[in-house]
Amino acid sequence: MGIAGRLRELGIELPPPPAPIARFLPSVEAGRLLFLSGLAPLDENGKPYTGVVGRDYSAEQAQHFARLVGINLLSVAHASLGSLDRVARVAKVFGMVNAVPDFTCHPFVIDGCSNLFFEVFGERGMHARTAMGAGSLPGGIPVEIEAVIEVLPSSPKV
Repeated sequence: MGIAGRLRELGIELPPPPAPIARFLPSVEAGRLLFLSGLAPLDENGKPYTGVVGRDYSAEQAQHFARLVGINLLSVAHASLGSLDRVARVAKVFGMVNAVPDFTCHPFVIDGCSNLFFEVFGERGMHARTAMGAGSLPGGIPVEIEAVIEVLPSSPKV
């Protein structure tokens, strides 16, 4: 079964990829690496959630936001590659949590994205990772995550 089938099995429908909010590209393919720019959690209307973890949201709510970001990252990767079957592996995830100063559960929050990648890609979804706290994030979003994906070469055109 391909990744599209796996997403259907998990009940995940990829939304349209979010548009950049400043002067940058959503993704850049360099050699066999696809760099995915940091993304925010979006609601069903495409609006970013805002707030501070530990004040406005619990760690569990923030973990759900990280999963939403992971789905958006998959959407950008799909738009960039044409198919998520080209993903050789998720190489790196870098997650930031906009949290109160005494919050210490950053890894738990970013697990929302990491767990999603494992559910979708299996062992190929396991990755190196950084999870850190931030005093603020763009637009007041609670979570921002970027990723690096190793890609398989595209099929030669016949």
